[in-house]
Order: sequence, then structure tokens, then C-alpha cells
Amino acid sequence: MASNIDFVQYIADQCSGAGDIAARKMFGDYGLYCDGKIVALICDDGLYVKPTEAARAMLRKEELRPPYEGAKDYFYITDVDDRVYLSTLIRSTYEALPEPKRRKR
Repeated sequence: MASNIDFVQYIADQCSGAGDIAARKMFGDYGLYCDGKIVALICDDGLYVKPTEAARAMLRKEELRPPYEGAKDYFYITDVDDRVYLSTLIRSTYEALPEPKRRKR
């Protein structure tokens, strides 16, 4: 089941305080990018943040689950209505993740 575009846009809006936020369609669901770096997935109308120690320290409730069958566990975020919390969580995740590798042409 794919995510509803209204939910995807809501999550992107909620995270907008973290930086330049973009949601890009991937395999029927969405990748959530902050300043060009993928930090989370939106799958089946759920928000899954990449696991980092910085994010773990901020979680109100730690729940790990895979965003889709066969995937690694991500932090499943249920409290998506607190804009400041989400923006801070996404920014902390962004800062903890390595820069993406440049693709060779």
C-alpha cells in the first residue's frame, strides 16, 4: 500500500524547520531528504527515520521496525504532529549521517 500524498506533504511541512525538505517518490513510497541527504522514509503512511545515536537520544518512544518487507529497522515515529520535535529530530539525524557518496558519470 502506497502512502497518501497528503500525508507525505504533511510530514514534509512538519519537518520544514530542519532545512530544505523534499519528498521524492521511491519504489511506490517516498524518501524524505533534508538538504539533499536522505534521512527518512515514508511508507504506508508511516514515518521511518534512519537510526542514529543522535536521533535515539531524542526519541520520546523508541520503536524499531522495518519500513517495508526485507528492509533494515528504522525508528518508527508516531508523534508526527509536533513540528518542533520532528524538525529537531530530522536535523539531528541529518547531522549524524555521512555525506552521500558522489556518483561517477
